[in-house]
Amino acid sequence: MEDLKKYIRTIPNFPKKGIMFRDITTLVKNGKALKKVVDAIAAKYKRQKIDVVVGAESRGFIVGAGVAYKLGVGLALVRKKGKLPFKTISATYELEYGTDTVEMHKDAIKKGQRVLIVDDLLATGGTASAAVDLVRKLGGRIVGIAFIIELVDLNGRNKLKGYDIFSLVEYKGE
Repeated sequence: MEDLKKYIRTIPNFPKKGIMFRDITTLVKNGKALKKVVDAIAAKYKRQKIDVVVGAESRGFIVGAGVAYKLGVGLALVRKKGKLPFKTISATYELEYGTDTVEMHKDAIKKGQRVLIVDDLLATGGTASAAVDLVRKLGGRIVGIAFIIELVDLNGRNKLKGYDIFSLVEYKGE
């Protein structure tokens, strides 16, 4: 869906020099573009008998909620450490400058549920692999992992081998 690129703003040198930040706020504020994203992801997985969509903080909540609604299922949240009020499990992952930790409520997923993980961006795969760890700890069965954007050169798919990865827009060498 390369036509979606026209709705994604690129901000050079954010959050630090050398980074080309792909900003989806310009995409989600456009109703037609947002609908296209949600519809495309939901259509890809509508026959997969998804039980719950997992949205990764924070932009994954936006698309994940729309996909969950479209599929007629609930949304479970993966949040940064300390943001969830109930009993949680956690997963820590590597960043280029350290580590970060995400959490999920212990009761967010029941054993055997079929799960679709949704986030806005696949870069190095750290956040997505942490979300995978959380879902697996709770006994969920990951049916797919969907993204709006994939930064192909950062090889995030390597951390997600064995899973169905779906992205709508790819950036290569840009």
